[in-house]
Amino acid sequence: MKKALVISGGGSKGAFAGGVAEFLMKEKNQTYDLFLGASTGSLMVSHLALGKILELKKLYTSVNQNSIFSNNPFRIKTVHGEKVISIRHLNTFWNFLNGRKTFGESKNLRRLIRRNITEAMYTAIREQHKDVVITVSNITTNTIEYKSILDCSYDDFCDWIWGSCNYIPFMSLLEKNHCQYADGGFGCLVPIRQAILRGAKEIDAIILETEIPKLNRLPAKNPFSLMLNVFDFMLEHVEKHNVTIGKLSAKHNDVKLNLYYTPTVLTTNSLVFDKKLMTKWWQYGYEHAKFKNDSFRSTEFRAELIDK
Repeated sequence: MKKALVISGGGSKGAFAGGVAEFLMKEKNQTYDLFLGASTGSLMVSHLALGKILELKKLYTSVNQNSIFSNNPFRIKTVHGEKVISIRHLNTFWNFLNGRKTFGESKNLRRLIRRNITEAMYTAIREQHKDVVITVSNITTNTIEYKSILDCSYDDFCDWIWGSCNYIPFMSLLEKNHCQYADGGFGCLVPIRQAILRGAKEIDAIILETEIPKLNRLPAKNPFSLMLNVFDFMLEHVEKHNVTIGKLSAKHNDVKLNLYYTPTVLTTNSLVFDKKLMTKWWQYGYEHAKFKNDSFRSTEFRAELIDK
């Protein structure tokens, strides 16, 4: 029976998904044949396919803004203990002056990907016949594309991961094969149905949003904050659509589907990479998965007692 691990997009909230995956793979001894990711999820699945959880944890609890952005469009201030985001107008102006198509550049992320997802890892995944699938949004053809490691060269695979992580227009635009590619989450934030189409009969899906909306956003104060709010609004509805379609497809194909949502709102801006917070979220994800599984076992035990 083919089993799949699916990780949604969510930027820095990927640290929470890492904690959940650590519990599932280390404590529950879950093994997977198929790994699918969108956006930050695409950055995680290669390590998870090889069981390199400690290496992934080190990566997700050590990055900061400079690890991601070569030209950071955001200014982050701490006001009364809370992080407040504004735009670095000089940086965005510099990008436009140089004829670039986005407000910021994420070339540092591209280098980070090649340093941490090595050609040796790429070869090992293929030799173990693990299928690692990256979700990208082709904004030229207006389609969602799924790139399997089994069909890509190493260089192409790294490009697709980078493209899937690029939250435009604040990060770089991947231009490849005469097309422009962006964050996989724009088209499919939670690729559950794709896992089913690839033959999965049991799926653990980590969704980096709360199951029920728990946040009223503050009014936008400038065009950039308004743009972020609009994107968050659209992605929240993309996520709900993906999960609904995934549930229906799982029911129709008799697939066991386990969903792991974040129990609380972790952040209102997942493009802020704070090492201290991400370390906390990793542990939070681990503890939440443990609690969810302990609660599930208790429910099963009570059901057995009732049956007897």
